Amino acid sequence: MGIGTFYLTFGLGVLLVEIVAGRHRGVYDRAEWTVLGLCSVLGMFVIRPAMTIASALLLGLLLPAGKGALAGLPLWAAFAGSLIVTEFVFYWVHRWAHEGKNRPALNWLWQLHRTHHTARYMNAMVVLRLNIFWAVVQPVTWTVALTIYLGQPFAAALVGVTQFAWNVITHSNFRWDDAARRHPRFGRAFRAVEHVLVSPGIHHTHHGYGKDGANYRNFGLILSGFDALFGTLHIPQGRPWRYGLPGRDAHWSEQVLWPLVRGTQAPPTGGPAGERPVA
Repeated sequence: MGIGTFYLTFGLGVLLVEIVAGRHRGVYDRAEWTVLGLCSVLGMFVIRPAMTIASALLLGLLLPAGKGALAGLPLWAAFAGSLIVTEFVFYWVHRWAHEGKNRPALNWLWQLHRTHHTARYMNAMVVLRLNIFWAVVQPVTWTVALTIYLGQPFAAALVGVTQFAWNVITHSNFRWDDAARRHPRFGRAFRAVEHVLVSPGIHHTHHGYGKDGANYRNFGLILSGFDALFGTLHIPQGRPWRYGLPGRDAHWSEQVLWPLVRGTQAPPTGGPAGERPVA
């Protein structure tokens, strides 16, 4: 199975199961469909291909002697090293993006990232709900490109596939980890694992606010170990009170295209994508 086929099959598979289970019923309004559609199409077919070309050209200019430098490294070592580096850089860029809400020097980073957090629901579609320019600063874009450039394309592909699959699982609307966390025999062991690996509950908490919501915590994508190390890990007791961000959202055009579109505000909505407690 090719990489592209896996992405499509796995992502659509989880999405289909969510739809059949009724997890998407009454979630979207017209503005939300517009955001999701534009983020998906422009992100996948315009920005990401452009970033692939740009990263290849830039690495060639900055590291002309580095091409293929790690080609002799065993696959497992290249995969593990690339994954850990990617997770470490992602942790800090992700953390700085959230800290940008209150730090003027980093506010631009938050403006790029907030689109991912204005979704007032959690399911596999949120993985695609990204400002189209987030890919420019998204660490995975650059670390995977660097891994390929250094002569480890298979390790880079494994990192990309692993992160995509984990991202879909932790954003999905299936919270199997709730039962594992409460289990009288295995609950303590599962919580210990959550100090190393991100569970759906840990990431759902990151997308929430109110009781058991903490979007200022849990910045890891796969590895929660960096959150544990740097004091930002929060293991929830349950689901957050609400998903999304408090208050009015920016207009759909700003969510997709900031900084090209600025200073807009969505009209009040009582529709399906409006603010509501988690069921």
